[in-house]
Amino acid sequence: MAIEIKAPTFPESVADGTVATWHKKPGDAVKRDDLIVDIETDKVVLEVLATADGVLGAIVKNEGDTVLSDEVLGSIEAGGAAAAPAAAAAPAAAQAAAPAADGEDDPVAAPAARKLAEENGINIASVAGTGKGGRVTKEDVVAAVAAKKAAPAAAPAKAAAPAAAAPVFAAGDRIEKRVPMTRVRATVAKRLVEAQSNMAMLTTFNEVDMTEVMALRSKYKDLFEKSHNGVRLGFMSFFVKAATEALKRFPAVNASIDGADIVYHGYADVGVAVSSDRGLVVPVLRNAELMSLAEIEGGIAAFGKKARDGKLSMDEMTGGTFTITNGGTFGSMMSTPIVNPPQAAILGMHNILQRPMAINGQVVIRPMMYLALSYDHRLIDGKEAVTFLVTIKNLLEDPARLLLDI
Repeated sequence: MAIEIKAPTFPESVADGTVATWHKKPGDAVKRDDLIVDIETDKVVLEVLATADGVLGAIVKNEGDTVLSDEVLGSIEAGGAAAAPAAAAAPAAAQAAAPAADGEDDPVAAPAARKLAEENGINIASVAGTGKGGRVTKEDVVAAVAAKKAAPAAAPAKAAAPAAAAPVFAAGDRIEKRVPMTRVRATVAKRLVEAQSNMAMLTTFNEVDMTEVMALRSKYKDLFEKSHNGVRLGFMSFFVKAATEALKRFPAVNASIDGADIVYHGYADVGVAVSSDRGLVVPVLRNAELMSLAEIEGGIAAFGKKARDGKLSMDEMTGGTFTITNGGTFGSMMSTPIVNPPQAAILGMHNILQRPMAINGQVVIRPMMYLALSYDHRLIDGKEAVTFLVTIKNLLEDPARLLLDI
């Protein structure tokens, strides 16, 4: 019996997806919950798993094809592999017991083990399997990865092959390499152009003296980490906290335009821009105005890990009433961030630099950061934008205000 492999059900904000990678070929045996195919959307990569044991049948949508929600991608012939295990058990065991002389045959390996081996540059054929019938388990690969890391630096040069996706050009070569733009990158490009074309976007700047925040962090960071199960105290939580307080005072900055209506939000869902291998993604801290510094830091750390592992869910990427981006992580001193529609504003953080400042008639050296607020002038007046940014500046320069609500 043929069982259809369907694309996931996309939320309303996602129109379609692209078939990124087929992990199985027609005729390959599959087991329930095996990873079959990856679907790349505008926001995340979704994994499609096998719903039954069997053999992969015909592939309807090839890599690069566009697919709609719940569209058929291919099929699984249920039970098609039922007779295969018994017949294949002996050869598989023989292969596990006696490695192939030419090293070309891949051993039987669990999908999780194969994926982990690929991610860490481990040749699965070189891993000794301890599972049933010589099957390579995830634990076998974990041990192989640990052994690889423990190996001396003077290992054979062939063990450090360059990644195929990263072109290396010799000096003087006039070579070009053309690669398709990822769906995430293409969507980011499209939305940025649309934002600049469809809204009256302006940017206002200010600077903040980070002395008090840095002193507070330095004094309590160790105690903070111990008290909150290893959650580290960074600067982003102070900015999120200051932003949510400012959003309460200036509701228009937290609003959005929907046709001829202005939608005011009674909550602050703050998007925090995170860099990943697939491009910039913006997971959302829901009800950030109710979160403590530890909850904010923990949430951001979890998002960062998920972004690196490609595990962010659609729900975590959808929505948001305001966004904060930190170009200072990469050394940016000043920039003009682009608003993420339908939001009305975005706050840009930048690098902290020691600069001479005139304070009470004296020149002193202070850690200074430039702040940038880009906003939709159709909804937010210049005075409102400037005052909003000054509020954030004042809250950060005197963090006690965040506790006293003043």
